[in-house]
Amino acid sequence: MIGKVEEKNDQKGEAVVLDKEEDKEKEFGSERRGKEDKAKTTEEEAKTPRAPRRPKALQIKVTLLDDALFECELDKHAKGQELFMKVCDHLNLLEKDYYDSVLTSLHYYILIPNHSGFCSSGANYNFTFNVKFYPPDPAQLSEDITRYYLCLQLRKDILQGRLPCSFVTLALLGSYALQSELGEYDPEVHGNDYAKEMKMASGQTKELEDKMMELHRTYRIMCPAQADLMFLENAKKLSMYGVDLHQAKVSLSGLFWLVFLKVFDLDGVDIMLGVCSSGLMVYKDKLRINRFPWPKVLKVSYKHSSFFIKIRPSETEQYESAIGFKLPNYKAAKKLWKVCVEHHTFFRLTSTEMATTPRKFLALGSKFRYSGRTQAQTRQASSLIDRPAPMFQRSSSKRNSVSLSFSFP
Repeated sequence: MIGKVEEKNDQKGEAVVLDKEEDKEKEFGSERRGKEDKAKTTEEEAKTPRAPRRPKALQIKVTLLDDALFECELDKHAKGQELFMKVCDHLNLLEKDYYDSVLTSLHYYILIPNHSGFCSSGANYNFTFNVKFYPPDPAQLSEDITRYYLCLQLRKDILQGRLPCSFVTLALLGSYALQSELGEYDPEVHGNDYAKEMKMASGQTKELEDKMMELHRTYRIMCPAQADLMFLENAKKLSMYGVDLHQAKVSLSGLFWLVFLKVFDLDGVDIMLGVCSSGLMVYKDKLRINRFPWPKVLKVSYKHSSFFIKIRPSETEQYESAIGFKLPNYKAAKKLWKVCVEHHTFFRLTSTEMATTPRKFLALGSKFRYSGRTQAQTRQASSLIDRPAPMFQRSSSKRNSVSLSFSFP
């Protein structure tokens, strides 16, 4: 009996061993087939053309103030300051602190000099080169080329309706623009209707052009640089000169402001907030209804879509007053806050070192600080410029070089 049991056990053990060997063969076979399938997949992937890698260099286009196009390449990890410096070098511009490069699209609004880098996808890299800080006294600019580009910006502001002016002022500014671009009037060269090429207003009338030409013909011994200065001396007197406008609504806040709103029935009314060199302005129906000079503003802040300013009490007031405004959205509130911080730092402070120390003017613990030079530092640097006046082409000369129908020599 015992022998039979052992024999049966031996048979079972043999069967178990055989089963294990079969399992090993199956496992080895499946592993081998897996490797073969993987090798085939790798071969197929190698044959399939790969998608091209995104280039490390980005193609950048910048529209300049004379509507010329400046193109360059930048590394996608480059900082915005690099683009700004490239444009200034191209323009031979040394007093660059008044200017800015801006990326505008449906999804982006980036002020380039303080921007840390470019997005690698989803953006349309078309920029514009603009004036950011309008000097209250353009005569203090050191170089003619700086004043000329400021004139071009103001002509754009007038044409696009951002800088409204009367018919008389428009004709005067247009006549100086003609003198700047064309020089003294020469009947044999300019003809009788040359002012129509100088666009100063949308829907420009023949009456305006005639008045521009009438004034232009009276100028004698006035060089283009003098014409630019006369243009700026008259433009700076306009009430909307250098004002950056933002849509808003008024919110009730502060005792004085509460009384002011009730008297003028402004609670919840659409207004425009304007930021400029002297402070913050409030406009309703294109009329200024209040003004807050920078020395009176203690603090600016924003929360969600609301923007707040804290006002220093006057001699007749005992407490500070806070004023609130409702902006269209969070981004609009933050943008207005940044513009206020930049303008306050540039025009009010003597150095940016004062802006990097903790100040009550900033709020919500934001890390944003204006990192450029202030106006005081810019003027000091400009006084040290020691080079011959740079030669540059005016926009009429550029148009003449590409247009055979233009009647200039």
